[in-house]
Parts: sequence; C-alpha cells; structure tokens
Amino acid sequence: MQKDTHKQWSSHLSKDMEIAVYGHYGFVVLMFPTDGDDCLEAEKLGLVEALLPALDKGKCRIFSISSVNQESWLSPDLHPEDKSYRHFLYNNYVVEELLPFIFSECGGPLPVITCGAKLGAYHAANTYFRRPDLFYGTIAMSGTFNIEHFTQGFYDDNCYFNSPVHYLPNLNDSYWLSFLASKHHVYLLSGSGKDEHPENTTHLGDILSYKGIPHFVDIWGSEWSGGPATWQAMLKFLIEHKL
Repeated sequence: MQKDTHKQWSSHLSKDMEIAVYGHYGFVVLMFPTDGDDCLEAEKLGLVEALLPALDKGKCRIFSISSVNQESWLSPDLHPEDKSYRHFLYNNYVVEELLPFIFSECGGPLPVITCGAKLGAYHAANTYFRRPDLFYGTIAMSGTFNIEHFTQGFYDDNCYFNSPVHYLPNLNDSYWLSFLASKHHVYLLSGSGKDEHPENTTHLGDILSYKGIPHFVDIWGSEWSGGPATWQAMLKFLIEHKL
C-alpha cells in the first residue's frame, strides 16, 4: 500500500496541518480524527488496515487529516466564543485549502466522502451537510450531531450553522436541498453497546427523512461498543457493500 505524509501551511489557521495519504487511486475517503488532532490516528486505530483490500485494488484512497479539536471545542482554556471561531476557521481550511490540495494530489476533482467517528463523525457530517455541492457523501460513526454537546451552554450564530440537528430542520433553500436530495451516500452508523449513544444517530436520521434527504441509518447491536473494533467493522462493511 502506498503511503505519503504531507505538511500544508494553512493561512486560515496560521499553522502547519498534517495529512497522511494511503492508497494510489479511487474515490477519496476524507477521514477526521476522533477526539484528538493526529492525522495518523486512523492508522493507529486500525481503520486504514480495515480498508487495505480496497486500497490495494485502487477502489479508494484515504486522506487522513489533522484537526484543531484541542484548540476549539475540546480546549479546557479557551472561552466558548473563541472555540466557536476556531472551528469556523477550521471549516474554511477544509474547504478552501485542503480540498484543492486533495484534488491536486489526485490529478483533478474526484468524489470525496467525509468520514469519522465520535467527534470525527460530527466533523464529517457537518462538513458534508454544509457543502453538499463539494462533497459526495459522508460516513459518520458513533457520533453526535448537536453542537450543544460540546459548548457547555454557549450558543451563537456560528454554533447554529455548525449544528446539523439545528440547521437542517430549517433548511428550505431549494438550491442546497437539491444537492442533498440528489446524492445517495449518507451513512450514519452506531453500535448499541458501551460508550454508544444510538439515539444521536437516529435523531439525525429522522430529520433527514423529514427533509426528504436520502440516507442509510444502521444501528448495530449491544455487542458493538464505541471503539476501534466497531469502526473497523463498519468501514469494511460500507466500503465492500455500499460504495
């Protein structure tokens, strides 16, 4: 399997952002870290190995990126408004700096499916739902999609526009809804065991059903806890049978 690592200076974030790329061809799986900021986390958790057959066949490539979770929602020191603004800057980095880099590495635009677990699931889903004109779909595992779960009571406009369970029910713009309605690669999964909260996944699924947005919700049993083994199995299943 081909693996490359890169550093990309982000003018939005005023720092180097690291990217690990696995595979040589195929559609792109853009993978966000869970709660940390490490671009190598997907490899350390066994998620890259779970997709090794697809990577070797050239079915897909993984772009595993760093985040600013510890500088935004998970920072113990920042004021909530500063956390919110740091997340705003991270959104801009992904769309305006990272995505062009991905297309450059791939030799042109390719379908990009966002992917993540836990807080990474939030990032993956939010990134897709905010810009369905740019991204092809999303895989969100063991996630929450309510930004209030991270803000400790703080809520501003930036929080609203980054909280899928808040902005999606009020989304009535036919331009954006047409993108969401025409795509068929929204995958929301959760286990039902330890450290899982499947109600978060079903809540978002209910909203998407109400809005007529195609999606696939899959709640696994109580033997599946919120951890790497579950996410490995989920990703393997999706890539082999749904994509």
